[in-house]
Amino acid sequence: MRIGFSLYVGALATMMSFAGITSSAAMYDLTLGHDLRLLPVGRDSLKGRVYARAAQLDSLLAEKQSRINYDTTYIMRPRAKLTLKMRTNVSGSAFISKGSKGEYTFRSDIQTDHKATLSVSATYLGLSLGFSLNPANLKGRSKDYEFNLNSYSNRYGFDIAYQEAQTLSGDVVINHETYFMPKGVVNMKMLSINGYYALNGRRFSYPAAFSGSYLQRRSAGSWLLGFSFLGGSLKAGEKRSEYIPSYRIYVGHFGIGAGYGYNLVCRKRWLFHLSALPTLVVSNQNNIKIDGEKRHMTTQFPDLILAERAAILHQFGEKYFAGATLVMTNSLLGDKHIDINYRKWMARLFFGIRL
Repeated sequence: MRIGFSLYVGALATMMSFAGITSSAAMYDLTLGHDLRLLPVGRDSLKGRVYARAAQLDSLLAEKQSRINYDTTYIMRPRAKLTLKMRTNVSGSAFISKGSKGEYTFRSDIQTDHKATLSVSATYLGLSLGFSLNPANLKGRSKDYEFNLNSYSNRYGFDIAYQEAQTLSGDVVINHETYFMPKGVVNMKMLSINGYYALNGRRFSYPAAFSGSYLQRRSAGSWLLGFSFLGGSLKAGEKRSEYIPSYRIYVGHFGIGAGYGYNLVCRKRWLFHLSALPTLVVSNQNNIKIDGEKRHMTTQFPDLILAERAAILHQFGEKYFAGATLVMTNSLLGDKHIDINYRKWMARLFFGIRL
């Protein structure tokens, strides 16, 4: 039985500062300052030490939360210290390619099975802990692996997605003949990273739309600077049919660009978000191998990686909120012989309670 655990880091460095070290011979307290020292602690005082460290951690987190580096006319923090959230995530990806080599032409439109997870999380003054599970993994139906990490602040943030998939299936057109490619024929490993920097982070808040850790009080937008990386491979394994040649496609792209995002506040309780950040590929390490023949793929202007985000959030008073988000990466890559479009998306529904 496979159950996934997720740790969301909001103040990891602060948490590590108050870590305890335990050995079989004695008990120690880790003290951090200008010098690092290990001080013996009696067992009777352990409980008091734990409470003292928890109080110091609470004080530091509260101090961090109280820092105001934004325009409070547009953005504010919720009053509650503790936020509980329940989430449902659904994700998927598709790989579309077309090209030619002499008289040989091909086109493939294949996609993975959709992955659904359920999760709960607790956030206390920016420090979060979460637990998630995949029902398909519990039943042994899914062989795909996927890791998603999203971290958003008012000024900067990033999305990281890594996927290993064996469930790609779909239509393959070779020399105008259409074939269906079943699951297990093609294996895909892909890593995508998108990052942004919001120039108007004092008035425009990504986390207000995606996590509810801030409140967007008035509508605002911001120009965005960003980067994207996309790297991985697509390989036809030994289970392929005779009409599918032996091939491996490797992509490695890095791009930089600029975009725009906007938060629209309606009737004080509704928040709508849309943003797009296209990046122009400035470096690539692409190559393709067909039936043992390897060829480097040059960059064809304009090769693009597009990061798109959308969200809707509703506040039910001060305590309750609910919403939906969508994060998508689209790549438009290729040269004069082959065009590649890789699409990765994740949709999320969530409900939160502030205490």
